[in-house]
Amino acid sequence: MEAATASVGTIRYWAAAKAEAGTAEEPYRAATLAEALEQARTRHADRPRFARVLATCSFLVDGHPVGGRDHTAVALPEGGTVEVLPPFAGG
Repeated sequence: MEAATASVGTIRYWAAAKAEAGTAEEPYRAATLAEALEQARTRHADRPRFARVLATCSFLVDGHPVGGRDHTAVALPEGGTVEVLPPFAGG
């Protein structure tokens, strides 16, 4: 099986994820959501709370909820946007 080609896009962080990342958005170069998130964890390894917050988040890829899908199976499109949404209270 041939390896998937990496795409370039943007990760946007919201609320606690934004605070822990120290930025609102950053680029990704990855074929799957799992790869992009691993890059983000590595990039922010000096911020230990970032990985903990990321583990509680929900994700949208170009506005489509990822839900319970395996992140290794979620392909990222060229020019796409990954939204990182921490849990929030209210309604």
